[in-house]
Amino acid sequence: MSAWTPWRRTLLAVTALGALVSAAHAAPESYRLRKPQDEVIYFVLPDRFENGDATNDHGGRNTGPLVDGFDPTRTGFYHGGDLKGVTRRLDYIQGLGATAVWLAPVFKNRAVQGSPGHESAAHHGYWITDFTDVDPHLGTRADFRALVDAAHARGLKVYMDIVVNHTADVIQYKECPDGDCAYRGVADYPYVRQGGLGGAPINAGFDGKNFTRLKTPSWAYSPFVPAGQEHAKKPDWLNDPIYYHNRGDSTFAGESSLLGDFATLDDVFTENPRVVAGFIEIYGQWIDDFGIDGFRIDTARHVNPAFWQAFVPAMLARAKAKGIPNFHIFGEVFDADPAILASHTRVDRLPAVLDFAFQSAATDVALGRTGTDRLARVFAADPVYQGGEATARQLPTFLGNHDMGRIGWFALKAKPGIGDDELLARVTLANALMLTARGVPTIYYGDEQGFTGDGDYADSREDMFESQVASYNDNRLVGSNAKGPRSAFGTDGVLFGRITELSKLRVATPALREGSQVTRVASDKPGLLAFSRILDKTEVLAVFNTGDQPLKANIPVEAGSVAWRALHGACAGTAAAPGSYSIELKPLDYMICVSEGR
Repeated sequence: MSAWTPWRRTLLAVTALGALVSAAHAAPESYRLRKPQDEVIYFVLPDRFENGDATNDHGGRNTGPLVDGFDPTRTGFYHGGDLKGVTRRLDYIQGLGATAVWLAPVFKNRAVQGSPGHESAAHHGYWITDFTDVDPHLGTRADFRALVDAAHARGLKVYMDIVVNHTADVIQYKECPDGDCAYRGVADYPYVRQGGLGGAPINAGFDGKNFTRLKTPSWAYSPFVPAGQEHAKKPDWLNDPIYYHNRGDSTFAGESSLLGDFATLDDVFTENPRVVAGFIEIYGQWIDDFGIDGFRIDTARHVNPAFWQAFVPAMLARAKAKGIPNFHIFGEVFDADPAILASHTRVDRLPAVLDFAFQSAATDVALGRTGTDRLARVFAADPVYQGGEATARQLPTFLGNHDMGRIGWFALKAKPGIGDDELLARVTLANALMLTARGVPTIYYGDEQGFTGDGDYADSREDMFESQVASYNDNRLVGSNAKGPRSAFGTDGVLFGRITELSKLRVATPALREGSQVTRVASDKPGLLAFSRILDKTEVLAVFNTGDQPLKANIPVEAGSVAWRALHGACAGTAAAPGSYSIELKPLDYMICVSEGR
């Protein structure tokens, strides 16, 4: 009994304080005042979360999976989750300790794309045709309104996932009827020649800036809109090929990264002032209509910087006019190099980017693949961001996602023979790193239930409701032996409990959200990692053991941090001496200690 009493008291205290904080945050006048770094984000793919209305599963009439996209037995098709389902489960999300919900795109999509035999459906939301409406598979604008209002009534924020780089694949090229169109660069296919250097002059006087001179879109290929699809996109200006680059598929290198079609998707000519104004109006209207709290920007690195330099201030101003002073905008820059990530805050002027550098390093460290200094080097680069460490505190941190896969899968792949206890311990360590370090922790739906998946993309997008996908139902779970179809909204699982404790601890501890971060100890081998979060007179010390041996160590701390108490683990009550704190940790364990009133 005595061994459990301190832990139970700590958990009860954190739970009680978390409840008080949540109650305060729920007041309508207070949730708007929270800064981006005050949030714990929960990332949801609505189609895979909960089916709140079976009548919209087909997005209209049942026309078969290759037309309406609904096939709950296949990983790449719609499964039936919707906005009503998310609304129904807000209790669950808030119970986990999350304070903001990031929704994968809810806009109307082209339901099915792909060549014969390779079709898949837009369950993910990134093949948009109508930027002004909700996809009928997910519900209606009224359903979205109900979700946002219900979330706000609880003090939960709602972030929309938006796309500017591309639309659905509607425009085709006459030169490649099979759809396999190699990228054609500007030097060989300039905008002022039709079909290449030897072609007829077109777009006389176009210099890349005067878009009134850009009239004919056939500089590289001969683009056309197939019959019957002339008005497939909304707003209607998006149906004109002149507003697209029309250069074939990107190789994701060189200029093609900005100008090429992303896996055949129509690449928008975002340099054109008409496009800039058009997207400002599109997404500004969603702010006006629904009062949402932020945007995650898909494929942000594939859009020219000048677009973001105009778009971001316009969105922040639109949000401020709506009474949203802390509108959070963060872009997807799929790169683990902090210098690359930071460049998009400096050049593009994005307020924040998803922290792929943290994801890569935290995974390596938690799984024991590298020394703990791998993560310390990421934190050391924080001053490189525009705005320095203050901006780094607003970077959404994460362990996996709907494209790359889950932390559980990374662990199984890195350690094929890993036992259940070690798997749980290492995934717990990864979550503890994320929920105590600087940044905005972002939990990928299902991770809290121990989902591991079978890989990336659709293999990592399991159903939270009873699944009909065989490859989902036979997955090994973290912290659970469950198998087969099941509803995954239980709150008694061991990993759910651990993540909940950490989330509520973060919400209840200002230093973990807004404190400066100081790396105390890191090594070139697996084992000890320690960092402090310091805010005013409070120091929170987070210590991790990523190795397979117990450790004892003395950790440098602030000289005035003398009296300590435990937030998690067995923390000593006093410093060993001014500036030195003694710790002991079991293998694959962590502790969080706090000193107040320096």
